[in-house]
Amino acid sequence: MLKLSMILIAISIIGALGLPIGDPRFLSIAVALEVAYIILAILSFKNIRYVPIASMILAFIVIVGNTNKIHLDIMLTLNPLMNAIILIVGGYVLQVLLIITSILEHRTRALMVR
Repeated sequence: MLKLSMILIAISIIGALGLPIGDPRFLSIAVALEVAYIILAILSFKNIRYVPIASMILAFIVIVGNTNKIHLDIMLTLNPLMNAIILIVGGYVLQVLLIITSILEHRTRALMVR
């Protein structure tokens, strides 16, 4: 589960970079998400069984949440540039990587149980 932990930590770092430049109205939600990723990373290091499933669910929620008009406009126009980079990398690239890694970890664990 080391790969999964590393991806969760990377998402937390990118998210922490994005906190100061994000919309202040959603700061509490963003902090809660970052705490959730940190908790999942810790649980992943401890090899807790259902971390991949929780990670997949959280990644899907983040991808759907980032797919709104304002975020799409920022990403397509790259204005402001730093927001666009953080949205693309943290909101889509790392989330898809998290989903793929979670699926692989879950399959590996399921095969080990048999």
